[in-house]
Parts: sequence; C-alpha cells; structure tokens
Amino acid sequence: MEQTLLIIKPDAVAQNRIGEILRRLETAGFAVTGLRMQTLDQETAADFYSIHQGKEFFGPLVEFMTSGPLVAVRLQGEDIRRRVREFVGVTDPAQARPGSIRADFGTSVRMNAVHASNPDEDVDRELAFFFADKTSPQEAL
Repeated sequence: MEQTLLIIKPDAVAQNRIGEILRRLETAGFAVTGLRMQTLDQETAADFYSIHQGKEFFGPLVEFMTSGPLVAVRLQGEDIRRRVREFVGVTDPAQARPGSIRADFGTSVRMNAVHASNPDEDVDRELAFFFADKTSPQEAL
C-alpha cells in the first residue's frame, strides 16, 4: 500500500475546516493512518519547502506556513499519491474542480487550504518530516 502526505494549512485550520476536510477524505475512501498538529518555525518550514528555495514565492510561502498551526495527515491506499492530488484540486482554487477541497476552502494560490505531496517529488521525505521515528525532532504523535 502506498502512502502520501496531506497538510491542512494554517488558513484552513484558522477557519475551523479540519473536521470537514478529514470527513471528505474518509468519505472518499482514503485511510487516515497518522495525524499531527503543530506550528512550524521559520527554519523548519524552510527545510520542508527547500525544493522551492530560490523561487520568488519561497519567502512568502515560509511566512504563511509559519503563521499558525497546521495538521499533517498521513494517508494510505492504492495509487493514493495520484488520487489525493486529483481529489484536492489544482493549486489555484479559482481553477480547481467545483466541490474539491481547494475550490471550496481555498482563497488564493498560497492560501489554498491544503498541501498534497507531489508524486513527482520526494513524498517519502515529506512523510518522514512529520511521521518519523521517535528519535526525530519531528516525531510522530
């Protein structure tokens, strides 16, 4: 079984959307196998998004992701990485499929309610960031 990471971003947490987003994921048949709520500091957020370092949106993205608590969600299932990305909708909520998480809860490209690991990038690194063994600074709860 494949695993992936979804992050409920600070904007959706502040809007009390955690339960609704988790309900939609479970209703769609995605198995939630881990949850972790935390607030990232600047260094940790910069490390998590290091793949984007040097891009114009990197600084504002780090600032946004440290603006409040987030919820990391580990999901498991067949072809889950592709299916979750499709389920949440495209990055820009204005262009996301009606009824998708980003269309319903996102307000901008950055404040789009959720981060879903990109299957073409290092999903395992992202998962380990929040759901590592107990000796890691980002230990799973």
